[in-house]
Amino acid sequence: MHCLGAEYLVSAERAPRQREWRPQIYRKCTDTAWLFLFFLFWTGLVFIMGYSVVAGAAGRLLFGYDSFGNVCGKKNSPVEGAPLSGQDMTLKKHVFFMNSCNLEVKGMRLDRTALCVSSCPEEQLDSLEEVQLFANTSGSFLCVYSLNSSNYTHSPKADSLCPRLPVPPSKSFPLFNRCIPQTPECYSLFASVWINDGDTLHRILSGIMSGRDTILGLCILTLALSLAMMFTFRFITTLLVNIFISLVILGLLFVCGVLWWLYYVYTNDLSIELDTERENMKCVLGFAIVSTGITAVLLVLIFVLRKRIKLTVELFQITNKAISSAPFLLFQPLWTFAILIFFWVLWVAVLLSLGTAGAAQVMEGGQVEYKPLSGIRYMWSYHLIGLIWTSEFILACQQMTIAGAVVTCYFNRSKNDPPDRPILSSLSILFFYHQGTVVKGSFLIPVVRLPRIIVMYMQNALKEQQHGALSRYLFRCCYCCFWCLDKYLLHLNQNAYTTTAINGTDFCTSAKDAFKILSKNSSHFTSINCFGDFIIFLGKVLVVCFTVFGGLMAFNYNRAFQVWAVPLLLVAFFAYLVAHSFLSVFETVLDALFLCFAVDLETNDGSSEKPYFMDQEFLSFVKRSNKLNNARARQDEHSLRNDEGTELQAIAR
Repeated sequence: MHCLGAEYLVSAERAPRQREWRPQIYRKCTDTAWLFLFFLFWTGLVFIMGYSVVAGAAGRLLFGYDSFGNVCGKKNSPVEGAPLSGQDMTLKKHVFFMNSCNLEVKGMRLDRTALCVSSCPEEQLDSLEEVQLFANTSGSFLCVYSLNSSNYTHSPKADSLCPRLPVPPSKSFPLFNRCIPQTPECYSLFASVWINDGDTLHRILSGIMSGRDTILGLCILTLALSLAMMFTFRFITTLLVNIFISLVILGLLFVCGVLWWLYYVYTNDLSIELDTERENMKCVLGFAIVSTGITAVLLVLIFVLRKRIKLTVELFQITNKAISSAPFLLFQPLWTFAILIFFWVLWVAVLLSLGTAGAAQVMEGGQVEYKPLSGIRYMWSYHLIGLIWTSEFILACQQMTIAGAVVTCYFNRSKNDPPDRPILSSLSILFFYHQGTVVKGSFLIPVVRLPRIIVMYMQNALKEQQHGALSRYLFRCCYCCFWCLDKYLLHLNQNAYTTTAINGTDFCTSAKDAFKILSKNSSHFTSINCFGDFIIFLGKVLVVCFTVFGGLMAFNYNRAFQVWAVPLLLVAFFAYLVAHSFLSVFETVLDALFLCFAVDLETNDGSSEKPYFMDQEFLSFVKRSNKLNNARARQDEHSLRNDEGTELQAIAR
């Protein structure tokens, strides 16, 4: 996208001058090379999308397919050299495994014969006569297509062309329409091969789709909780903060208690012989340990910061006053989330198509297998980078839009006459001048996250080794370093976007200027901003706690034939993402407000010649906060002097 207008003139001044930390009198495009790079990158993504549509066959994954190259539930084209391919399977929508109780994994594939049938046998079939009767009454043929149903009991090849007896009762699984055996012994054998050792993508999507109604209900609950949390922060009071913190503590303790109780139930349940039950027990134990650790850390932090509640309430009241100048800021997460959902659905559809892109190969006995095309793994890697980079770009656009609106309202002398349409003004400036800056900032995130993914993958690979303790420890250290760097970059990007909204400078210059001015004035707002962000984080934790608790209760009632670890992780991730999307408005406004405050202190002194842009309420709040910090510093100094018997010298500021 080209930059419209080389300069945005407001006055005739064009001579170079020292930056004054004000919304600029003219703007120009920033980081245009990165915008061009992003355009080229998306050209590659569009090519992959087109290739996946042409070469992929997502229908094979979604609807299932037999061993002879036919997709169930549709009319198929013949495969050269496979006489049983190219059949009309419109009425045969279910995949039936002839030897579902004796599946084996050879190499990286399942050694099985699958057929498309019109219905799954819901009762056990003990003889070929019963198999023949089932075919005649239901129209569902359980033997290979080349054998006519009238010859089931007479053909000498019936033993090899028909399923091994007895045929267990089965039902169709919610996704892929697989006929899943229902007897516990047979299902355990089937699941151990198909779910645990088979296609990981099938396993993940099967777990998701088997609980799709529960997941949908939990997603709606998450949206409702996030909106309620926004309402709480919008009209926050001291009483609401106390109630809110109490709910967080109760929610954390309750979820931990439920997880440990479920683990106790699983260890004493006779159905633990099923593979799915053992898998669920391991997941419950992992969830319980992680949640207990998180709960302990958060409870300590809540205890340490409990005396900051009054200042926190005042801080959010000031933030809400800034939001009142542009109330539509609260609706920004809605369109951002809608765009993200659209992009993620498109990304998953392309991923499924890439996963099924392969060339048909005819094997022994006329069976058909699909060999992955060369270069698919490189496309997957490219596609993964596109997911992270584009998602961060969309979120960064929201951050810069909000920051631009806050900047416009803050640097407005007439507080009683707020500027017209600050959000539209911020969007237009972003769209015409600073998309390259957002692209560059969002690119730094995948640069850090991809090594984290690689390190995590290598760490999991080393778990199987007996003498890799030192290597695993080093990988954990690297993972933690990348995680800290990721969090730092997120904060750096936000300040850089705000500085760009003020000065109209490129990303690197903005990041450097923001770091300098925040370093000079860090004593004024570092502690205030930290516990404000901590309270917002607790809001996200509360949403996740209630959503996960609802998921635990819902999934636990249908656990016998379902590994619900993946659906629960998906629900927890979605809950945090939705809560972050909505509550990040307050975080962004808070960070932008304090950067504007630092700029105000740097360029003004409160005199009649250089009055502050901030209002008296904000200024008095900062003064009270500084008095509190100074009083605590003197108290700490006094305690150290009493302990050591020496007097500390005052630090020059």
